Amino acid sequence: MVSNQLRLIISIIIAAVVLVLMQIQYWYGDYGHANLIAVKNQLHEQNRLNQEQINKNNILLADVKDLKSGLSAIEEHARLDLGLIKPGETFIQLSNAPITYSRQPLLEIDESIEAVDSVPEPIPNH
Repeated sequence: MVSNQLRLIISIIIAAVVLVLMQIQYWYGDYGHANLIAVKNQLHEQNRLNQEQINKNNILLADVKDLKSGLSAIEEHARLDLGLIKPGETFIQLSNAPITYSRQPLLEIDESIEAVDSVPEPIPNH
């Protein structure tokens, strides 16, 4: 009778150890739950990149279709990319650069002031 109980206890212990080892493999193993989450994140990122590329491709396909269908798209590209100006047109270029000079005229020029080509960068205090 004792031997049957001992066998049962040993079987339960072995089953518990196998169950614990399987859980460790599932949660922390190479192909376990943590790896599944990482693969799902990679898949989500790749799907996002694929969608961006599909959108870019659709824009390029529409551009190609426009270029094949009419001269207005070709003219637009020539104007924007190559600076096309037709005869009789006036070209005006506006600058977005900030104004770095004063519009007020200098009243008096001081001869003691030297021109400086560049101003050295200040040394940061540590």
